[in-house]
Amino acid sequence: METGFVPVGPRRTFESAVEQIADRVRLGELSEGDRLPSERQLAEALQISRPTLREAVRVLADAGVLIVRPGSGGGTFVASGYVPIELLRSMSEVRLDEIAGVLEARRMLEPRVAQLAAVNAREEDFARLQAIVDAQRALLAEGDVLAREDRFLQLDMQFHVRIARATGNSTVVGLMRTLLRRLEIARDSALHQPPIAEWVIDIHERTLAAIRSADQERIELVMDEHLAALERAWEDATDRQLVRPIPDFLRPVARRSRAARD
Repeated sequence: METGFVPVGPRRTFESAVEQIADRVRLGELSEGDRLPSERQLAEALQISRPTLREAVRVLADAGVLIVRPGSGGGTFVASGYVPIELLRSMSEVRLDEIAGVLEARRMLEPRVAQLAAVNAREEDFARLQAIVDAQRALLAEGDVLAREDRFLQLDMQFHVRIARATGNSTVVGLMRTLLRRLEIARDSALHQPPIAEWVIDIHERTLAAIRSADQERIELVMDEHLAALERAWEDATDRQLVRPIPDFLRPVARRSRAARD
């Protein structure tokens, strides 16, 4: 049976099992109410012992992510689509000087992912992307987004993973999942930048509209704006610059005039 899980390896098996299951939930690949594979199947997929798996499940159940139901119709189920960042924060860290590599990889990959999604996306993909934006709007309507910052940013992660899934390419999805996981830890632990909720929702709506339009240049421009926000935060924190393309209309007037003279 194909479970979607992969071996966690011989080191830190308990932490890796917790992290892998939590990641699937946090990225929206497992939703509230979903049933996990049986204990035997999941232990085999992760290549860990059943006692180690039970310990990982217990931690996730204590955090409110999973619930174990006994009986013939029981099993292990996703109790909540929200995974507290604290559950992952202690297991992963990215130093400030490593973030440049994460941002550069994102710059190389994600605009192309969005452009491929525009070619292959189905109405179901557009509907799911819109549902994520609607969920962010609902959080904003509830009041103080910063009090629910982690929930808001989890939806942000799910938006980007959903774009990758719209490509229909499992290799792309795997690459983006790894990249976004490191990006999330970097943003949380080394480059904390509270989200400007209105801007995030607006850029998501414009990104969705660009992908739906299948206009490759339009996608390139909106993705440049999207990625540049976190890149500027890194530049401000380190007083260093990343090399990135910037559309002419985003450049300061003086720089545009100088470029034209050159």
